Amino acid sequence: MLEALGGEIVAWEASPDDRARLDNIFRFVHTVKGNCGFFDFPRLEALSHAAEDALADCRAGRRTPDHGLVSAVLGVIDRIGEMIAAIDAGEEFPVGDDQSLIDSLAPGAELVAPVPSMTSADHGAKGMSAAPRTLRLSVELLDRVMSGVSDMVLARNELARRLRESAGDVTVDGAFERLSGIIAEMRDAITRTRMQRIENLFVALPRMVRDLSGELGKQVLVDIEGGDVELDREMIEMIRDPLTHIIRNAVDHGIESPAARLKAGKREIGILAVSARQSGNQILIDIVDDGKGIDGAKLVEKAVSSGVMTKDEAAALTPREQLALIFEAGLSTAKTVTAISGRGVGMDVVRSNVERIGGIVEVDSTVGRGTRMTLRVPLTLTIIPALTVSIGSQHFAIPRAAIEEIVRANGSSVTLERIGGAGIATIRGRRVPEISLADVLGLESTMSDTERTLVVLKPAGGDLFALAVDRIHDHEELVVKPAAPAVMATGLYAGTTLADDGSPILLFDPAGLAEVGGIHLDLQERGSRVVEAPVVAVSTDVPVLLFRGLDGARRAIRLGIVDRIEEVPAEAIRHGAGQLRVQLGEAILPLAGVAPDAVFKGKVRLFRLNDGHQEIGFAFSEVIDLMSIDHDVIPASVPGQVSGVTLIGGEPAELLDAHWLFAEYLGAAARPAVPLVCRLPSDDAWMQNMLRPIVEAAGYIVIGDGDDLLPDLVIQSEGKTSAKTGEARVLTLATDPDAADGNDKIYRYDRAGLMLALKSAGAGRGR
Repeated sequence: MLEALGGEIVAWEASPDDRARLDNIFRFVHTVKGNCGFFDFPRLEALSHAAEDALADCRAGRRTPDHGLVSAVLGVIDRIGEMIAAIDAGEEFPVGDDQSLIDSLAPGAELVAPVPSMTSADHGAKGMSAAPRTLRLSVELLDRVMSGVSDMVLARNELARRLRESAGDVTVDGAFERLSGIIAEMRDAITRTRMQRIENLFVALPRMVRDLSGELGKQVLVDIEGGDVELDREMIEMIRDPLTHIIRNAVDHGIESPAARLKAGKREIGILAVSARQSGNQILIDIVDDGKGIDGAKLVEKAVSSGVMTKDEAAALTPREQLALIFEAGLSTAKTVTAISGRGVGMDVVRSNVERIGGIVEVDSTVGRGTRMTLRVPLTLTIIPALTVSIGSQHFAIPRAAIEEIVRANGSSVTLERIGGAGIATIRGRRVPEISLADVLGLESTMSDTERTLVVLKPAGGDLFALAVDRIHDHEELVVKPAAPAVMATGLYAGTTLADDGSPILLFDPAGLAEVGGIHLDLQERGSRVVEAPVVAVSTDVPVLLFRGLDGARRAIRLGIVDRIEEVPAEAIRHGAGQLRVQLGEAILPLAGVAPDAVFKGKVRLFRLNDGHQEIGFAFSEVIDLMSIDHDVIPASVPGQVSGVTLIGGEPAELLDAHWLFAEYLGAAARPAVPLVCRLPSDDAWMQNMLRPIVEAAGYIVIGDGDDLLPDLVIQSEGKTSAKTGEARVLTLATDPDAADGNDKIYRYDRAGLMLALKSAGAGRGR
């Protein structure tokens, strides 16, 4: 309560009319006073009673809160925090007289600052420790429990691999699924015990900034967002000091004095924005100020004069590399180094502390406009879905959240070229940068450029690029831990994990891969990098995606019609309009590959198949590999989902018939590329309510009598002639079956005849 109260009081000072905050502060002080009387703590009771009286005057309107009152109340809160910490530790109260502090609460009095034996954040934290009634567990114990759960996840992955390789047993598979569910629930529960809202780190910042800005004669407004983001509680303590140092730098040497800000055309009040957000398995903390910024040229001058680098080396630096010089030990552009901070002094320590926990510090600054510092820190221990890939015999993992699609480098829809020494991949008409993982890592690949597989990645906040790998393996849930600092310093990796056989695997950071590979994911470069280009190159082989269906069968589908791989929750699949359908964002697609009575739990993987105009979903169990059809296909005896069987990778595999799938699951509902137009009488209720849904489902745009659009088909009731038919086919609906002639006059409930007429009208118009 103490630590949170400091932020409440600072916010109350900025908005003295906020009665809710005043009531919260008063309620706390009143509670402390009552408890102190009960437990016989007279010094605490006297302090809280004096603060309560001053706050009561404000509540009654007898006094207007000002800077002096707020500072005096904060001083009282600090002294109360010291005493509570002493009580919690079983120590004697700090020696001293509180009368001068009580007197400072009077209107017009001079503030007498207390001399605390510890910082307000420290005693606030200690004061909070005794408040909640909880069961305390050591972090080491939680680590051991989480490590055990991690081992169970690895054992489950190995068991899953062995079950896939052996003959299936329904009872064993069912037991395995139950075990997987239990492990997942246990993992989530243990993970939550270690997580803490990052607002526990942010709550003391307003008070700290207020004290610093008051000491420096500045005015700074703090804007905090993302307090609900959760982070490992141990990680919160590890980043507390680096974050504090960056904020002190920003207030001291980043944000100008009120006079300097006015002279520069800015508001007197500086803005310091602190925000947190989660990106994959990282937490990003941004500290942004609107101060004078960091002058990269001055940093370079300082670096040259101090012997950090030569003039030739300095001349070759990019703007980003110039700003990175602030992390050099002892390098600063501050004219004076104060007791609070010096921009550049200690930033090398900040970076080393963050990198020690597997994080990264980034800086971006514009002279005269401000500075942005970003802390990228991992979630210490987490389990994320990932795709394993390999170069030669070396295996690596890629976060599944960053994967857009997987294509074969020598596929008919893919071409590779080099422009100015840089790789470019054209995938179905879209050009994206391409880098080779073997080249980035300096490993020897066992495949040529055209034999590799392209994994199209989209890092958080960046654009697409293609990563060429030798082989892809399976999607798995992997236990991720921070790698050694030397490994993390390469910028390539987000952590390390273990495969199901216990071998170590490094998890890539997609954004780091792009940067090390020479791809700049800046937004302004998108237009020049992603352009429409004609699809060229027709290969003689047939690339297919080899997978295992929900029934365990080994199947393949031509890669050209697989738009992407999706993973959806079970509740996104349901029956509708006579067939099973899946919701993908705002699209609802027919779903193939499943039994009509199938029951889904958890997540379901599916292919998103696209014929250029329509889409359907196809559910599957797992992707095996990207392969090519290199043997003859034995056709199926009857038309259906499977067009035939062939050898792929030395084993039989069923080849899906994409044409049959689209015909079966879209059927008459598939709209033509150019919509047909049908005119129905606007005043005919039967036509509008009974017939119109059928016509629209057949792909027509329905218009009324007053619409000037030329129709392809006009439907009218018997005995009523429609005007303005033009060259359109006219279909008359009879109410008596005997009056129908089967051509342009059919019985209105002859559904088969009606559907045939709707189709033939479009064919007759050349649509």
